[in-house]
Amino acid sequence: MTQPNGDVPLDREHAAGLYYHDCRFLDGYELRIAGHALETLVSTAGRGYQSLVELTNPELLSADGTVIAPLETVGVKWTRTLDYSSLSLYDTLAFRNFSRRSVRLPVSLSFRARFQDVFGVRALEPDPPGILLPPRIEGDTLEFEYHGTDGLVRSVAVSFAQTPDHWDENHTTATFLIDLEPRGEHDISLVITIGESAQDSGCLFEERSPTRVAATDGPTVGETATCVAPPVVRRASRVPCPRPLRDHEALAKGHAEAEKAWRGGQTKVHSSSLLLDAIIDRSFRDLYLLRSEVEGQEYYAAGVPWFATLFGRDSIISALQTLAYDPSIARQTLRVLAAFQGVETHSWREEQPGKILHELRVGELARTRRIPHSPYYGSVDATPLFLVLAAEYFFWTADRATVEELRPNLERALRWIEENEDERGYLSYLGTDAHGGLRNQGWKDSDHGVPDIDGSPVEPPIALVEVQSYVYLARRRLAEMFRRWGEDDLAARLDHQAEALRERFNRDFWVDSRGCYALALQAEGRPVRVCSSNAGHALWGEIALPEQARRTRKRLMRPDMFTGWGIRTLSEHEMAYSPVGYHVGTVWPHDNSLIAAGFRRYGFDRAALRVFSGLAEAAMHFELYRLPELFAGYSREDYEVPVHYPLASKPQAWAAGAVPYLLCELLGLRPEADQRRLNVVSPVLPDFVEWIELEDLRVGEDRVDLRFERTSSGVAVQVQHKDRPLEVVVKL
Repeated sequence: MTQPNGDVPLDREHAAGLYYHDCRFLDGYELRIAGHALETLVSTAGRGYQSLVELTNPELLSADGTVIAPLETVGVKWTRTLDYSSLSLYDTLAFRNFSRRSVRLPVSLSFRARFQDVFGVRALEPDPPGILLPPRIEGDTLEFEYHGTDGLVRSVAVSFAQTPDHWDENHTTATFLIDLEPRGEHDISLVITIGESAQDSGCLFEERSPTRVAATDGPTVGETATCVAPPVVRRASRVPCPRPLRDHEALAKGHAEAEKAWRGGQTKVHSSSLLLDAIIDRSFRDLYLLRSEVEGQEYYAAGVPWFATLFGRDSIISALQTLAYDPSIARQTLRVLAAFQGVETHSWREEQPGKILHELRVGELARTRRIPHSPYYGSVDATPLFLVLAAEYFFWTADRATVEELRPNLERALRWIEENEDERGYLSYLGTDAHGGLRNQGWKDSDHGVPDIDGSPVEPPIALVEVQSYVYLARRRLAEMFRRWGEDDLAARLDHQAEALRERFNRDFWVDSRGCYALALQAEGRPVRVCSSNAGHALWGEIALPEQARRTRKRLMRPDMFTGWGIRTLSEHEMAYSPVGYHVGTVWPHDNSLIAAGFRRYGFDRAALRVFSGLAEAAMHFELYRLPELFAGYSREDYEVPVHYPLASKPQAWAAGAVPYLLCELLGLRPEADQRRLNVVSPVLPDFVEWIELEDLRVGEDRVDLRFERTSSGVAVQVQHKDRPLEVVVKL
């Protein structure tokens, strides 16, 4: 992550840098000519694995005031390409002299590597007390090295294609003197390679074994590496460093071919709208970039830079959003979450048998148990969402074998829900004051994300409105699945639990005076009487009664909630509201995709289309048509463009999945793969789209091509091709 001009600043704190395994390896990298920063003409990283930056110079003066180069006479094309196979970043800076006289340019490249844990970068935790060795020069290579308290040596090697003319005394700035004839060109190429290896027997840290404390009392002291003073500081063996390259297109071609192969097996979308096609294309480009792997299974990492790891809730929802396009990610996500499903009671990590994790971290702070993210289980909604994903995966794929393989995990998850429902019959959480834990444990998990009507934090135990909806949906969909498997008794029990939950939910959560559901029930069963987007999830989970659903839809589409771009997380009339409050007034694309899908399930098509169109038109104003994690909650009437949220992750998986998912909901796709049937129920099209085609839509083992076209009487559905014996049932 860099600034638009390609720099990673050295003079202030920031989020930019080169990240890997929850560590920011490189946190400073600046290009200067005669001590001056350059002006950015264009900067793009649309490919994700490659960026292109075109720069030009201010007037360049020497120390004595002599003009080195007049204004805008030197061009610099900075090409940067990542290569995950070698953990390397390749840079080529192509300098060109557009003036009619020769110039000599003093070009400097400065670097800094402090190997900060991502929690340290976010100022959530202090950096661990590892040992950062002084930079050193070996030939044409600058080396940084850090010996962590977790037994790992992390390194950065910066290798140049040509020997710098000068190094500063700190060995962190390389200077090149470049002579350019009129219209002349010169390249500087380098490669930055990161390394991560176990310390050898001469390492700087050793394991001590003080008296262990009970696992439920916090980090296991005996598992925490402790710094000791070694007699000799030994550097790690050098990581092999690839040579710099100038042919970035060859490397980019390999990336492009891999992306094409990945997308080749997915459902394709074509439409009459260039805007919709551009948004869908960007969505899947971003999802490709966010693919990650653990335990041999792929999943979507939540987002860049802060959340580039496995999250239970985020990875599940993004897998749900893309089921119609690529069910393989859902299968693998289920498997990897099952592998980490809770097996013991551990209060510091908030682990319980059957519980699905919140977040997995692999950085130094997690490895040394300074934070509880190894993994951390402080999520109340990941477990019911895991069950929803399993059921929806079955209905799209008919892959009973995989679901049967996961059957023990599903049963443990169901048991966890039953054992953790409070005396009122709701799945709730207490929150925690433990070091590194979360006070709020739904999707609005910031400290102030669940406010009371006076703006103060609510009192635990907290039963969130959307969590009860997820539990209801999980039981209903699993009941339907098990009934198809001939397990009528289990299906009946789940249906009975779901119906009882629905009855008490609509009694206890409904706030008639506000015309919507309460955000939550807090201590003593008191409703949190604020109007929030969470209420819309009751429609997505289909727990809402029809009249309550109608009034909730009406309430969420009022101007204090609907900005014109999307539905705010909190009404602007509430005491806690802020248009730039992370969870208390901003607009989240994934949140809106679930709410609008809920509108469709109750027949509120016009409201669903308004939300879809708002999101699509917002994407038009964001760079590369990329919907960010969130944006500010200012009204469209006040500003003609959506207002950026400064620290939003870009790309973010469930933001990338929002438009593709909602498109399928608008088209009314309801699969029954086990019956070799696809139902198309009451499809609708947004106003700016005349037709949409889905190619290679998979329903179980079958594929179908569909065309949806606006007519004077509604939307016509044409089956252009399908595998036999797949049945397509259109219900207009």
